[in-house]
Amino acid sequence: MPDESVKVAVRVRPFNQREKDRSAKLIIKMQGQMTTIANPETPNEEPKSFSFDYSYWSHDGFQEKSDGVLEPAGGSSYASQRRVFEDLGQGVLDNAFEGYNCSLFAYGQTGSGKSYSMVGYGQNKGIVPITCDEMFKTMDKNADPNKRFEVTFSMLEIYNEQVRDLLSKDNPKGGLNVRQNPKLGLFYVENLKRVPVGSYAEIEKRTDQGTASRTVASTNMNATSSRAHTVVTITFDQIIKSESGSETKKSSVMNLVDLAGSERADSTGATGDRLKEGANINKSLSALGNVISALADLSMGTKKKIMVPYRDSVLTKLLQNALGGNSKTIMIAALSPADINYDETLSTLRYADRAKKIKNKAVVNENPLDKLIRELKEENERLKKAMEGGGVVMQEGAGLTPEELDKMRKQMEEDIRAQLMANQAMIAENAQSWDDKLAEARTETEKIDVGGADNSRKSKEAYLINLNEDPMLSGVICHFLNSGETSVGRKDASPVPNICLSGLSIQKQHAVIFNKKGVIEIESVSGSGSKTKINGIPLTGRKALCHKDRILFGSNHMYVLMNPLKPETADNSLPKEITWEYAQKEIAQVKGFATGSAGLSKEQQIVQEQVLEILPMVSEVNAVSEELNKQKSFEVVLISAAAQEGGDITQSHASKSKGLVHITRVTVKMKNLLNGNTWLWERGKFITRRYLIQELYQKFLDGENISNIPKEQDPFWEPTEDVLIGTSNLFLQSLSYCLDFEDTLNISDYKGQEEGHLKVKLEPCDNKGKPIDEEAFVDDPHDLLNKPYHFKLTVENANIHKSRFSKGIMVKYSVKNNGKVEEVKTPTVKNTLTPTFNHAKVISIPKLKQENLDFFESGCITLSIYGIQEDTMPDPKLLKLNTRELRQMENMENSTANASGRRATMFGNEIASDTSHLKTEVVLLQRKYERLQQKERRMQQICEEWSKKPDGEKQFEPFYRAVSAVANSTGTRLKTRVQMLNQDGKHAGDGDTISLFIFDENEHELAQEASQNNGVVDYHKVAHHHYPDLQLSKAKTDSVIEEKDGTQGDQDSFGSVDLEPYMNADPEDSADRSKRFTQNGNRTGLLSDINTKREVIKPARNAVSEYSANKKTPSKSNGKRPSSADNNKTESSACVVQ
Repeated sequence: MPDESVKVAVRVRPFNQREKDRSAKLIIKMQGQMTTIANPETPNEEPKSFSFDYSYWSHDGFQEKSDGVLEPAGGSSYASQRRVFEDLGQGVLDNAFEGYNCSLFAYGQTGSGKSYSMVGYGQNKGIVPITCDEMFKTMDKNADPNKRFEVTFSMLEIYNEQVRDLLSKDNPKGGLNVRQNPKLGLFYVENLKRVPVGSYAEIEKRTDQGTASRTVASTNMNATSSRAHTVVTITFDQIIKSESGSETKKSSVMNLVDLAGSERADSTGATGDRLKEGANINKSLSALGNVISALADLSMGTKKKIMVPYRDSVLTKLLQNALGGNSKTIMIAALSPADINYDETLSTLRYADRAKKIKNKAVVNENPLDKLIRELKEENERLKKAMEGGGVVMQEGAGLTPEELDKMRKQMEEDIRAQLMANQAMIAENAQSWDDKLAEARTETEKIDVGGADNSRKSKEAYLINLNEDPMLSGVICHFLNSGETSVGRKDASPVPNICLSGLSIQKQHAVIFNKKGVIEIESVSGSGSKTKINGIPLTGRKALCHKDRILFGSNHMYVLMNPLKPETADNSLPKEITWEYAQKEIAQVKGFATGSAGLSKEQQIVQEQVLEILPMVSEVNAVSEELNKQKSFEVVLISAAAQEGGDITQSHASKSKGLVHITRVTVKMKNLLNGNTWLWERGKFITRRYLIQELYQKFLDGENISNIPKEQDPFWEPTEDVLIGTSNLFLQSLSYCLDFEDTLNISDYKGQEEGHLKVKLEPCDNKGKPIDEEAFVDDPHDLLNKPYHFKLTVENANIHKSRFSKGIMVKYSVKNNGKVEEVKTPTVKNTLTPTFNHAKVISIPKLKQENLDFFESGCITLSIYGIQEDTMPDPKLLKLNTRELRQMENMENSTANASGRRATMFGNEIASDTSHLKTEVVLLQRKYERLQQKERRMQQICEEWSKKPDGEKQFEPFYRAVSAVANSTGTRLKTRVQMLNQDGKHAGDGDTISLFIFDENEHELAQEASQNNGVVDYHKVAHHHYPDLQLSKAKTDSVIEEKDGTQGDQDSFGSVDLEPYMNADPEDSADRSKRFTQNGNRTGLLSDINTKREVIKPARNAVSEYSANKKTPSKSNGKRPSSADNNKTESSACVVQ
């Protein structure tokens, strides 16, 4: 038969409830065989297109029939379960009857709809049950007396690279062995139970048995079902008797594979973990991807020598025949339609696109029965001789040591022995008649009780029904509550409890449930230390239970009480169906986490989902820590965007919208309960570690000695590392005006609690770090655009509260310096809680842009303060306590600390931001006030000079021109030299350089003169602009609001100030206003001074206004004015004209 490509289909599901609540956007479109996906972050980008054999649209356009079956609505392109079977399952069935091996596997991320396509829910059965049902219907129609059929069924699960037989109660430690047939080269599972079945009903019951086995195992072993692969194998034999009486067997092996969730390991943030390589998370899928890539290259002829890595995982070993071998193979890729899953869905599409390039060569498996038996016997004889001769003789000189040769020889002998036993079993199997084997299997099948099968009792008796994170495994286990007492505990208890559970935090005598005429109550067994939660709240004492109450035994056993005798006791607010997700949200709410999605942004919804996902994992790991006495505790920690490192001074609002800013991170804190050391693990790292902790716990359950494992291999151990004490946010608004900024910042931990203070300083400077003079102050930040800009950040000192951080303290932050992101770290100061750093860093921006100004205005640099941790010896008293006692003691200490009014600054970052902005605003107001004081004085001068003139010389036109020039000017800052007098009244030195604001018609000419004279103008030309009684303050924000003990300061809400009142003040007492303003740190007094003295120049102003109203076009001063005045004309005018 010619090579045939693997057929690939993709199918998109409807939005789930979470996605509907979030108003998710649809990113998938389908047209015929074409599937397109649009990137929600770049809506203008062309969608990516893929072509497959089948593209199934199952997102919408369906309606539900009276029997619950979904079918297409009129005119829609909805792909129903039946249509998918007719395209894919029917082909599998037809190929099986022709004698070909067939494989069908479903791929996609968790929750994308793989299980729905493969197995289905309720009346909407999937490919596997429909295929099995149709197979037996076809067999029943057989009228040929010379043809008979034999069908065997097996079901296994691959989890953590271990194979579990789901049809057997007894699985060996470490799982079943996977062996290779030395003759055929194919892999098989040793001792896997293959059950003869004679009807679809028997397959259905065996499937239920396997599903129940998966449920119990995933609960007891804390296994995550979404990480497991399920393989159903149906061997379909057709025995055809010829006219001569000989029999020929046409055999077909159908592998129906539901793969684990395809979440990418890197997307969870697990990179960098020292134990990542030791975890088997996604190992099988990674290996499967490598196999598919190698086979695709082989089929396309792009490479000549390709080694297909089938041996890299258990899954790829078992799928060797399905991929690139003797099989007709179909892959169905399940797609999630929501924008939040874009990356994973795109990855799935690329995976499927690669798989369609694989070519297989299937052949009909048809052989005479007597020939098969003869070949098996001959092979057994060869294997026996090999065993008697000492196995396979290994040649020397192959580059192997004697130890390696001996190990290889033993392995080969073991394989030969296993193959010998397998062949012997097949010979014995063929010796037994099919009818006898089927009768034995049916007897066993009838005895199977998977729990919950007796539906008639469910309407009459109270019972517990299980919940599982995998919807396929919910409602599988049922425990009826008999009248009287029902005990719950472990099977090794004496007497044996009525409901036997095992796994984390399940005690021998765990709880007792009382049933008195339909009234249900529950109570923990006194003294057992058992953990039970009712509706998310820990059980204390005896409690009455209502219909639909949620009960969590230990860490993993979640049940819902169904009480048909008292249905009215159920809470009316409960949903119609209680799900695992609902129960977990309830637990999260009790712990204080918000679970409602209304009004949340996309990023917040993602964080919420991650918290709900990780909370039960943290509870589980804490339970393992207690049971293995690891002296570690774990808790979920949310690191807000403001509390993260990596402030970037060049980041703009536009870049924030592109996702370049920090969002809240979900992390897990591990704490050593003996010495207080802590570690923060990223979500992905924790998930990896949790997986390894599950492995370790399973070894413990299997009876292995785990007390002597090397600490480097212990997932609970971590080398000491610097711990984040807290962060401080340094806001940069002052840089927009070339102002110095010095402040003492709060250090807040991730909970918002104050951990200390950090003193820092910001100074505009030159490229060598030399502070620039005060004259660099600008009114308008836009004057700085397109110019080089430098500033110096000095970390001066810190004051840390907790003594455990005295071993060493340092500060880290990141900035973009000269266009490159740079990580800055101060030296570590040891043996003190009041370290002095005096560490300065010059940051340069080659060309200041608008986005830099935007960030100065609203952004910040996050300073992260770290403490050095050491593996110190714990208090000997603590060594006598176990992990549970240590955790209880820690919880009591935390409760006491919170009750005693522990320092808390839950809104510390917002307060710091406000304070910083207020300080800068006060300085800006002070600067403008000083300038307006001079402007006011100049206007008063003009008015006074005009009023002193004789009436005959009072020409209004020049007066109006002079007043208008001052009123419309923002002033020009010029330098001049003033001769200072000594005590003898003589000139001292060359004079002192001072700065003056010039408000006059000839500003432009004076500015030109200054530019030609090294920036200095002759004092005599500007003497009338010098007001010695006006004391200018320095441009430093720290002198404006002086805080004592971190508590005092200006308590006003410094809002925007209308500068108009500044223009209407008397000259009296103006000299000390700036000083008083600085000392008080309060603008109220300043505004009071101004507002009580508004009338002095009112006559002149009225005259100007009256004259201006009578003129169509006011005259201008020389037609020339400084550019700064032009740029700020509107603002200045608003200050004068009311």
